[in-house]
Amino acid sequence: MVVREKSKLVIIIVILLNIQALAGDWPQWRGCNRDGVWREKGVVETFEDGQLPVLWRTEIANGYSGPTAANGRIYVTDRLTSPKEVERVHCFDAGTGEEIWSYAYECKYQKVGYPDGPRAAVTIDDGRAYSLGTTGNLFCFDAVKGSVLWSKNLKLEYEIRVPIWGISAAPLVEDNLVIIHAGGKDNACLIAFDKVSGQERWRTLNDPASYSAPIIIEQAGKRVLVCWTGASISGLAPSTGKVYWQHPFKPFRMVINIATPVFEDGYLFFSSFYDGSILLKAAPDKLAIEKVWQRKGASETNTDSLHCCISTPIIQGDYIYGVDSHGELRCLELQTGDRVWESLDAVPKARWANIHMVRHEDKIWMFNERGELIICKLSPEGFHEISRAKIIEPTKGQLGQRDGVCWAHPAFAYKHVYIRNDRELLCIDLSIEE
Repeated sequence: MVVREKSKLVIIIVILLNIQALAGDWPQWRGCNRDGVWREKGVVETFEDGQLPVLWRTEIANGYSGPTAANGRIYVTDRLTSPKEVERVHCFDAGTGEEIWSYAYECKYQKVGYPDGPRAAVTIDDGRAYSLGTTGNLFCFDAVKGSVLWSKNLKLEYEIRVPIWGISAAPLVEDNLVIIHAGGKDNACLIAFDKVSGQERWRTLNDPASYSAPIIIEQAGKRVLVCWTGASISGLAPSTGKVYWQHPFKPFRMVINIATPVFEDGYLFFSSFYDGSILLKAAPDKLAIEKVWQRKGASETNTDSLHCCISTPIIQGDYIYGVDSHGELRCLELQTGDRVWESLDAVPKARWANIHMVRHEDKIWMFNERGELIICKLSPEGFHEISRAKIIEPTKGQLGQRDGVCWAHPAFAYKHVYIRNDRELLCIDLSIEE
């Protein structure tokens, strides 16, 4: 009887741990819903003495891609240049950092600016891991074993016009499809594949690719795929690729559309390094949009509204918060784009200075390019810092200036943060001690 009760207890504990792990996943770019929201409970509210001890660290090589987390495993990509040029996809144990599997494939970079390594985060769905390399190598792996289930060389098969800084948008899984933003010829800017077989299901748009990852929104009772390409902003039927609506947004100088589209309370916000910002309103009762405002400054140093580079802004209430072209953290009025305040306290001012922002309850967690994790609150009154801790060192592979940077987006999962530079992937425990 005692043995049976103990067995039942073990089963219950295993089930609860599995549920907890699943609830704490960060399985794709910017989290479960691609919205940069961390929904776990029971995490610290301040950093005691500004210190965060590292739980584990493991060696990796160069790359811009942030880690993702699913079912107790961490996925990340990197690049080696010797003895031959390869891109690699890794899977590590989330609790220990031990390698579970790793897969390498030859990939020569030709005319790729900032050739530090892969850009796109690995997307995990239903036991599969989808990785997309800098030149268009798409793989579907068994997420547990690392075996290749299917693959595509998009550069050869679709003659993709690789942007100067490489293919960057993380694969998006919707229903039974994996959707890729790659800029192929013959109406193949976006391509949808059957997520199990790899068979093409649709292709759409003849635009050049940008670096911005597509998202899914709800509009007029339908799921809508929103993609910001190198020429337009489009709302598409994710099952067929049919264009529901489209708005032109052609670059003034060159395509530097990196930030992910932001959707909140019916508003869609987009911001680019050279071309400023545009706010669209999605009609609630029909598949249509209207422009609320569009603003652009005279130059990258004389900006108006917001000129984002890498960082994705957030909409919070009646305000937009984002990082301008040289690291200026700004608050804008949502309805007008007028600037409310600007702060240089979150990251030192520099060209392309970056902060990744994640919402957690009533606070904003920031990871800046100096390797610092910041807990803060943002309001129309200003930037209010609560806590700050240095958690990882910048490296020069991603950017040789200012003693290097940390540009990879962290993963917040299992009450931990997982972050990488060009030398290591590390894990820090953020849970409240019980």
